[in-house]
Amino acid sequence: MNYSLNAFAQPLTTAQAAHLLRRATLGPTQIEITNFTGLDASTAIQNLINSINYIPPPPVDLNETKSTVGQEYVNSVYDSTLNRNFDFRFYYKYWWTNLMAVQDGSPSIINKMTLFWQNHFVTTESAVDEYRAIYKYFMKVRSKSLENFKDFVRDITYDPAMLKFLNGNENAKGTGGIASNENYARELQELFVVGAKDFAGNSNYIENDVKAAARVLTGWRYKDFYTNNTTVVSSYFTLNRHDTASKVFSSNYQNLTINTPTTIPVGYIDVGEFEVDELLNMLFAHPETPKFICRKLYRFFVNPNVTQAIEDNVIVPLANIFKSADPITGRTFEIKPIIQKLLSSEHFYDVGNIGAIIKSPAEFIIGSYRFFNFPVPTIDSVNLINSVKNHRAYAQYIYDRMAEMQMALLDQPTVFGYDAYFQTGYSRNWINTSQVGLRNSFTDRLITGRTLVSGITPVVTIKLDLLAMIDKPTTATYSVTDITNVMDLITNNLMATGLSANQKDFLIDTIMLGLQPRANWANQWASYKANPTNTTAISTVKSKLENLMKYLLRMAEYSIC
Repeated sequence: MNYSLNAFAQPLTTAQAAHLLRRATLGPTQIEITNFTGLDASTAIQNLINSINYIPPPPVDLNETKSTVGQEYVNSVYDSTLNRNFDFRFYYKYWWTNLMAVQDGSPSIINKMTLFWQNHFVTTESAVDEYRAIYKYFMKVRSKSLENFKDFVRDITYDPAMLKFLNGNENAKGTGGIASNENYARELQELFVVGAKDFAGNSNYIENDVKAAARVLTGWRYKDFYTNNTTVVSSYFTLNRHDTASKVFSSNYQNLTINTPTTIPVGYIDVGEFEVDELLNMLFAHPETPKFICRKLYRFFVNPNVTQAIEDNVIVPLANIFKSADPITGRTFEIKPIIQKLLSSEHFYDVGNIGAIIKSPAEFIIGSYRFFNFPVPTIDSVNLINSVKNHRAYAQYIYDRMAEMQMALLDQPTVFGYDAYFQTGYSRNWINTSQVGLRNSFTDRLITGRTLVSGITPVVTIKLDLLAMIDKPTTATYSVTDITNVMDLITNNLMATGLSANQKDFLIDTIMLGLQPRANWANQWASYKANPTNTTAISTVKSKLENLMKYLLRMAEYSIC
């Protein structure tokens, strides 16, 4: 394997462009693959960054029976008498779903980065239970996803949704030098910054470090949840709930002591902010912090299997860059340069990393919709009610299927995140007997078809048109009457890894033709072209194409990226 972090020098082939887009987005369209083919690796990843829209239009009311249908709601005055908190929380999830599925011709890395960081700084919608708080948290995650990691952690520490989710709001000075709630202090070290153990399995901190950190974090609260006549939720520091005694840390942190200053230091609005910065300075000085974050990014974007060779030759050098001053900003722990370095490297494009990850339900479902060009129905003010119904139904179906496959957006099962991103086996945890069945049911439905909402105009149908997919103009070197050309068209960019000649022969002869002679296909296609409205002719060729596509989408190769 090539472990070099040097930029991949050759222009990207079609397969390499598809590899980048599968990893950096939720899944490419054919046009996007074509547009990225021929670019150099550095330009390709830069394009995915340059096209980011950090502040998309906010979610809107999707209840067609309300007078506010189609209108923004996140910045409106809170009114408990409307009883809309539950609706607005779920519409937010549908909004994020459609952001990931959109096909606007300008693919970006922002949705994949947001998915990564939301699963890193886990806060669940069901636990927070306040639509403005969860929106504020999400926009913070989205806007900071390629910025400075230390700033990111600081903002998350004060975030109202996080204060509720990990009980920071309840954390006050206690008796006997013990803070009343240690949840955030524990996850800050174990999951967010340092990591519980190093690559060799040695502990990075001790229990007393958690207790000391919890005392540093006493006194922070959130306000205006469910409060009428307010438009935003916020956080604040309360000195009389703060533990002002010395906080002493272990040798893992150089035996550092954090003290509460007697006066507010210059540049701070309270001593609470100052102590949080002292705590973060200590955590970011830990030698395992840059390696922990780089390792986690690597497993998400490149390969879940981190060997000792990868640790030594990729993770450690990447971590050294991460903790060094960036030549542009002059600051350490900048996220964007690490992503640029990793996803443009020779190592990223090594054949051993292509097809090394099992698709998450988001990549599997949203990636299918994007690849087969099933765009998000837009909300049309002229046909507002019906367009809202289609828009909502599109997102709801994706969200529900993802939830069935154990990836409910914004509702991870634990603070550790989705199982496939932390448990042994990593992305293999997306696959078991029941999950394979659910994936097969989803892809089968792409072939049999489904209408989003019956009885309205426009009718939006999600159904593969396989005849249109292969009915291309005949040239001197290409004809659909040659069934091997049909196979090439159907499988073009469909899978991360190519199919062998034996696999293709089996798919053609057994699955598609049912052991009929290949010459039959040429006759059947010619009959269809001569009689394109004849139902028998259509059915003959269409059934064969559907048998082939159904099998292809059920193959293990379709579930890897």
